Formats: sequence, structure tokens, C-alpha cells
Amino acid sequence: MSIRQLFRTLNGMSSFAVLHGALGCPVYWMNTDGGGLPEANGNVQRSSRPQRGRGRVNALHLVLPEDADSSPRPRRGRRGGASVHGVIEARGLTKDYGEKRAVDGLDFDVRPGVVTGFLGPNGSGKSTTMRLILGLDAPTAGTVTLDGKHYRDFAAPLHEVGALLEARSVHTGRSAYNHLLALAQTHGIGKRRVNELVDLVGLHEVARKRAGQFSLGMGQRLGIATALLGDPATLLLDEPSNGLDPEGIHWIRNLLKSLAAEGRTVFVSSHLMSEMALTADHLIVIGRGRLIADTSVADFVQRASGGLVRVRSPQALRLQELVAGPDVSVESGEPGVLDISGLSAQQVGEIAAAHGIVLHELTPMQASLEEAFMELTREDVEYKAGEVVTEEEGAA
Repeated sequence: MSIRQLFRTLNGMSSFAVLHGALGCPVYWMNTDGGGLPEANGNVQRSSRPQRGRGRVNALHLVLPEDADSSPRPRRGRRGGASVHGVIEARGLTKDYGEKRAVDGLDFDVRPGVVTGFLGPNGSGKSTTMRLILGLDAPTAGTVTLDGKHYRDFAAPLHEVGALLEARSVHTGRSAYNHLLALAQTHGIGKRRVNELVDLVGLHEVARKRAGQFSLGMGQRLGIATALLGDPATLLLDEPSNGLDPEGIHWIRNLLKSLAAEGRTVFVSSHLMSEMALTADHLIVIGRGRLIADTSVADFVQRASGGLVRVRSPQALRLQELVAGPDVSVESGEPGVLDISGLSAQQVGEIAAAHGIVLHELTPMQASLEEAFMELTREDVEYKAGEVVTEEEGAA
């Protein structure tokens, strides 16, 4: 319901009432008798405007407590004790833009209690998928739900889902505080919660400054505060570390982990593989709109590592003979060093010990998350840059 339709509906009513749903918070209006609807605390909302005719609406009020959070839902996690669900389920999710298929039959679940990283090369469909989850785009086929509901079906969505897609999507002439307050007023959230979040994200000193003057990092902090405003069970954050300094990156990492530890669903996309390796517990990886991997970070890295074990020993040649087998391969890039695949570090160590071979190094070689990602998405990169040739390579 639009605001215009809302006023048309109210116009002509002669008694007070309470509206829910359309604005996500109580809306009181008065009749021409000047009466008002009592609040829970006994206060009455009254019109201060002149009456315009018997039986017609002459005032519309949002009931917004000054110092208390009037959210109709209990606070979550350690601040409350309400049950938290927040499961995101995608089934056959597909989105076409003309002849371009941006998302192609995605099936995945995002569960509460862990930080789930959402990875993919540029153009892989990550942002489109997040827009589909939030109902900003309609899927061509398939469905995506949050707790079994479409986003559009939530009466008070800020209390259910917090999202950060474009941190700079704010009124540039409005202060950070007033930006949060304006959003809070649509859901009956009080000023106390706004002040809490201003302090939480570190914007206390600049809360009254215009958001248009903010740096990228400050804008990112404001966007994170916006996502947390309704104390939601589910968070969708697109590149939350973008523009943050090292202290800010450390802060957001700990924040996301603490939110997941409270039982919330935390779904985060990022291009910073090193940061995802430290933050995420589970990964959903897509390429060209299709699902590539849905697994834990440890399994994802292990699969790319290939079980390689590096051994350094003065008796390397002897050890090479001992470990040889049909499913074992051994490479040596330098004297005294062996790279063995097909055996675990424990197995190699036991063989060496049984034959009295001295080991100076025995290291399971594990790929980084970045290396694993590059290996797995090699064929799904849509925009590939040309190779850079160094002067030495050119001279050769």
C-alpha cells in the first residue's frame, strides 16, 4: 500500500484505529472529536492541527518512543533469548536479463550459527542472487525463501533481515544519525537503538555530519549499522570489508563471528580471500550463475591442496624408493626435497621412522583459500585480463 493509498483509505473514517503491516509499526489517527488512541503506557496521541470537517481524518501519527525500543519483537541472541531461525533456501533459482542468464538453477541452504561466505568471480551472479533473496528482482524461475517466506511477505522486514548491498545508497544531505532514525521510525524502533548502533560501528564522533561527506569506510560502517538496526535473525552483507582500514577489517571479522555465535544466519560475499579464510566457516561458490561448491572452508581448501606432503631429508633418494607405489607420485624440485602426493604426512613419517631416515622437514602442503578459489573457478571467469610479461621473460 502506498502512502497516497493509505491517506485515501483513512480519509472519511470517523473513529480512531491502529494500522499494522503496511508501515511495519503502529499508526494512529484521530477523528474530528479530537480523541486519540491510548498507547500501552496510557499516553494519548492527539491532533494539533485544525479540524477540517466532521468525520474526516485530520492527523496521522507514528508512535515513536523517545528513549525505549518499541519493537514488537523480543531482542535476539544474548540480548534476549528469542528463538532464531533465519534459514535461507534457494531452489532452482534462475534469473535472465534478456538473453543473458545471470543466475542458473541455484540450489543451496544458508544455515544459522555459522558465517557463510558467498564467493565467485566478477559477473558470476552473486549480487543478482542477493537481490533475488531480498525481492529486489523477481526470479525467472525457481524460488528463494527466508524461514519459508518470501521477503515481501514480512510485515516488518527490518526485524527479520538486515542487508548491506550498496553502502552509499543514502541521502547525502542527511546525517548518519538521522538516516538511521528515519529507518527506525518505519518500524517503531526507538532512539536508544539508534544510539547503540552509532556507538557500535564507531561513528559517534561524526553521527551528526552529512553522510555525503563520509569516506568509503565510514559509509560502510553506516551501512552495517543500517543492516543491524532491527536486530534481525538474518544478515546479507555484500563486501562489508570494502573500504575499511585494518582495524575496521578486524572489527567486522569479530562482529560477524559474534553474530553467528548468537545463532544468526550470516551470509557474506567478498573478494578478499584472505579475509574470508579467517571469517567464514562455510562457503557457497558460484561461477557463471551456476553452483560450483557448497562446502566447509576446510574441505574446500583440502580438495584444492591435493594431499601434497613436502619432505626435506639428507636421505631423500632412499625415502623416494620406499614410498613409491601405484597411487603415489613423487617430485623433486631441488636436492634433498621431495613433494609426495598419495600419502599423508603421518604415513610418510612412519615409513621414514621405520627405516631410520632422518627428516629435517615434514609438512602437509595446504593451498590458501585464494589458490583453491582460483583453481576451482578457472573455467568460470567471465572477464579475463591479459597476461603480464616481465622484462626478463620478454628478453628470453
